[in-house]
Amino acid sequence: MSLLIPLYVHPAEDPAAWHRLITSADRTYAVVINPADGPGTSVDPAFAAAAEALKAAGARLLGYVDTDYGARPAADVTRDVVRHREWYGADGCFLDRVTATPAELPACRRLVRSVRRLGASPVVLNPGLHPAPGYARVADLIVTFEGHWSTYVSAFSRPSWTARHPPERFCHLVYGVPEALVPLAVRTAGQRRAGVAGPVTGELPNPWRGLTPALSGGTDG
Repeated sequence: MSLLIPLYVHPAEDPAAWHRLITSADRTYAVVINPADGPGTSVDPAFAAAAEALKAAGARLLGYVDTDYGARPAADVTRDVVRHREWYGADGCFLDRVTATPAELPACRRLVRSVRRLGASPVVLNPGLHPAPGYARVADLIVTFEGHWSTYVSAFSRPSWTARHPPERFCHLVYGVPEALVPLAVRTAGQRRAGVAGPVTGELPNPWRGLTPALSGGTDG
C-alpha cells in the first residue's frame, strides 16, 4: 500500500511533522505541496526548502491546484501548474475538485492534456467520489473517495467498472479516523481495491493539517 500525503500546514507552524515526512519520504506515493490553496502569488521560502528536502529524500511532489469543478479557466489552472514546477520542483499535479460527469469529461481531458504538455507527471484527479468511467483513463491516479471515516465504513460502494483497472489507479482519502484504527483504514482501502490511501485523524475544516499516523508504523496493519 502506498500513501498519498496531503500535508496542508505551513512548515514553520509544524516543523516536526515536516521533518517526520521528510524522513519517511521513501514510503509515500507522493506528497501534495499546497502553500496557499495552490502555489500562491510568490515563492514561499519555507515551502521551497521543505520541497527541496523532500525531493532530496526521494519523494515525488504534486502541486495542489483547485479546478473548482471546471469553473476555473484552464489558463489559471495551467499557470498554477507552471508555478508549482518552477518554484517548488513539483513533478506532477493534484487537481482538486474536478468534475465527475460524462458531459464534463471532454473538458477535463483537454485540461489534463494541457498540464501533461507542461511536463507534469503524474496527474492525480480528485473528484472525491467515483466519477464516470472515462475519467480513470485520463488520470494516473484518481481519488474515488474523500470523506469521513464514519461514511467510509457505512456507506462506501464501488461501481463494477473499477474492476477493469488495477488498484494502483485508485486512492481513498479518509479523515476523522481514530488513531488506533488507522491500520484498519489502510487495510480497508486495499480490500476495496485502492492501491493508494491517505488516512488521517484530523477533522474538518482542515483534516490535512496533521501527518498521517500510517507513516509511523507499518501500513500492512
